[in-house]
Amino acid sequence: MLPDWLHQRTSLTPDRLALVVGDLHWSFRDLDQQATEMAQRLSTLSLSIGDRVALLLWNGAPFVTLVHALSRLGLVLVPLNTRLTPAEVRWQLFDARARLLIYDEVNAQSAIAATHDLPELRLLLLDRWPHHLPPLTSHLPPPTSFSLAAIHTLLYTSGTTGYPKGALLTYGNHWWSAMGSALNLGLHADDRWLACLPLFHVGGLAILLRGVIYGNTVIVHETFDSAAVNQAIDEEGVTLVSVVSTMLQRMLAERGERRYPPTLRCVLLGGGPAPRDLLEACARRGVPVVQTYGLTEAASQVATLAPEDALRKLGSAGKPLFPTELRIEREGAEASAGEVGEIVVRGPTVTPGYADHPEATAQVMRDGWFHTGDLGYLDEEGYLYVLDRRDDLIISGGENVYPAEVEAVLRSHPAVEDAGVVGVPDERWGQVPAAFVVARAGVEVTEADLKSFCDARLARYKVPTYVNLVPSLPRNASGKLLRRVLAENLK
Repeated sequence: MLPDWLHQRTSLTPDRLALVVGDLHWSFRDLDQQATEMAQRLSTLSLSIGDRVALLLWNGAPFVTLVHALSRLGLVLVPLNTRLTPAEVRWQLFDARARLLIYDEVNAQSAIAATHDLPELRLLLLDRWPHHLPPLTSHLPPPTSFSLAAIHTLLYTSGTTGYPKGALLTYGNHWWSAMGSALNLGLHADDRWLACLPLFHVGGLAILLRGVIYGNTVIVHETFDSAAVNQAIDEEGVTLVSVVSTMLQRMLAERGERRYPPTLRCVLLGGGPAPRDLLEACARRGVPVVQTYGLTEAASQVATLAPEDALRKLGSAGKPLFPTELRIEREGAEASAGEVGEIVVRGPTVTPGYADHPEATAQVMRDGWFHTGDLGYLDEEGYLYVLDRRDDLIISGGENVYPAEVEAVLRSHPAVEDAGVVGVPDERWGQVPAAFVVARAGVEVTEADLKSFCDARLARYKVPTYVNLVPSLPRNASGKLLRRVLAENLK
């Protein structure tokens, strides 16, 4: 058991700044009071412990408050991606067996369209918060404690390789994730963590929970804006920020050659293998970036490079965070150093399974190890290098082609803004790489230029057979490239 972490934090440091959202500044006492009042209002809705409550909300103070209020009532948080279509929202609500959907005015149209044939689901509009909530007519007993085994969150996977699945995350999963990150990055009394990821993403949610557990300030941005992020780092004392590669690229482009202040001690870079040219650009400019490898099913980070290894192990995702275990499996056995195989993990951060889908859980959870479907290897010192999703691997003439490697080369071309690579059927080779490329604004580049560029930097079988110039690439809300969508465009 653990004490209610917000209530405990408030008793320890009530006046310390907890949350900044625009002009709103809340201490931990303020946040605790807001969560208590929200829980009192929601307690009138006849929900039972363990019921699942979905949020379709923009980043902001209401989202943060609800995360803690639902915990006070023993309700399970189900954050929904605000970029989903109504049909996708409906499927997740049905699959999650949600009892209540809380939404804001921005997402009202999607919420109503998604729930028109779900009569047992209650809806609550949070516009002009909190005036549309039930009145404060009930009084809750003071918060006590959480069971580590209790379910805190039902969080849908990003769906980069297929239909999303609802991963169950316990209070213990979140607690040990926070502990592992703190043991790796350390805790500073003046830390301020900028949350510019969507809060419905495990990376954004983890920041909120860690802020309360650590007693640090969390600065929440409604959306990602590279100029606003850079300004917050310069003017608001941001010490930590979590981003994915595309976000960091935009931050560097917007900033030009201006260096970041020494108060910024870590840029956590997740969302898949990072392009080496991006990591090298950060190293040249002194950006304190460390790559991390994480999973929704492991409550965010699994492995993260320690800050002191950022330059020595450029391109590595580091070692597994304490107390997570990680190994590489190849043909059912543990791989040797340098051998590529599937990344498998186990430990107290790993999900107990997928909600109401035991068959899906059995497919990935074997002998106590969670099989991630990601490919990578460990070097002689035990540092992890992530290559790609196993489902995205291209086998051309018997040779393995990792799309992320080809994408990194394409992105290093001065005329290329973004790139995605998928495999397409080929009568001679079985599969060949096909590239989708977004050119930088005002710059012209041809298919022949890009093939020639790759030919000088990649083995012949890795060079894209087809190069398609497109205005944009499909990415999910966390910035991950949706290669399956690219592949569908070729059919």
